[in-house]
Amino acid sequence: MSPDRTPKVVIADYDFGDADIERSIITGAGFGLVAAQAKTEDEVIAVASDADAVLTQYAEIGKRAIDSFKRCKIIARYGIGVDIVDVDEATRRNIVVTNVPNDWCMNEVADRAVALLMALVRKLPQYNRATRAGKWEWQTGRPIQRFQEGTVGLLSFGAIAKEVARRVKGFGVNSIIACDPYADKKDAAAQGVPLVSFEELLAKSDYLIIQAPLTAQTRGRFGEAELRRMKKGAILVNTARGPIVKDEDLYRVLSDGWLSGAGLDDIEEEPAKQANWKPTNPLFKLENVIITPHAAYYSEQSIQIVRRFASEEVVRVLRGEAPLSPVNRVRGQSLKAA
Repeated sequence: MSPDRTPKVVIADYDFGDADIERSIITGAGFGLVAAQAKTEDEVIAVASDADAVLTQYAEIGKRAIDSFKRCKIIARYGIGVDIVDVDEATRRNIVVTNVPNDWCMNEVADRAVALLMALVRKLPQYNRATRAGKWEWQTGRPIQRFQEGTVGLLSFGAIAKEVARRVKGFGVNSIIACDPYADKKDAAAQGVPLVSFEELLAKSDYLIIQAPLTAQTRGRFGEAELRRMKKGAILVNTARGPIVKDEDLYRVLSDGWLSGAGLDDIEEEPAKQANWKPTNPLFKLENVIITPHAAYYSEQSIQIVRRFASEEVVRVLRGEAPLSPVNRVRGQSLKAA
């Protein structure tokens, strides 16, 4: 790097309304900042090929983009998942990839998961629509099963799922199970949550909450075959990533009554990653589905944290320091700051 050249940091995309927090941290450290709204990899290449660092919220940073980077040292993701970044290619190019540890929104997501579940269990959408239409009858929500007598199943047993388990225990639920091949069996057992196989999770859960990361293994994990192996009348909640569930298949099993309801914080096409998205997904037509715009993580406090952390990771790496939350290891770079 030329000694008289100011390092350039590019925000590939963001939907926070402004980049004031990032600008304060990054320019305050002596680096330049360009805030873009790239929706395609070509747009990322156009704005960031000469960047020393890239932050991304939804924009894909794939192999083509990474190969175009001439001097990039870090790709920092706003959030936990890094499926939009080609981590292997970044590692090959000696570029650090960082995320934000999940405690930044752990409570918010756990709250949303339980809120969606309880709204579906108690048939709040149905009651709300009926009463607004002038129908004042308790039978509108029939049938409703006693929540405490059912089994809550968790796909994953990481930090957020553990918070979900803690919350549903507070409602008096005694039967909670989880499927997570990476979880510690003794730790799960100590918390009263036995680990089971995926097949057992499907077969035993009255209420199944997905809180797993999006990986090659989890993408499309819930298709029609898996959904129909769930109990008839079960409820599915996905507060993880939309592509884990195949929407057309979910639509079919909800339409014919096999599942009684679904709460989705994201849908398969992930609208935030599309430039001209339209609400044509058939799930929007169903009355037994609640859909929110991938907002489970949101609180004013969590948004502040994620923006600051990602920006500070950029500053650390550009200063030659180790990042706090790397997801890969590159040559000459400490794995994690002390």
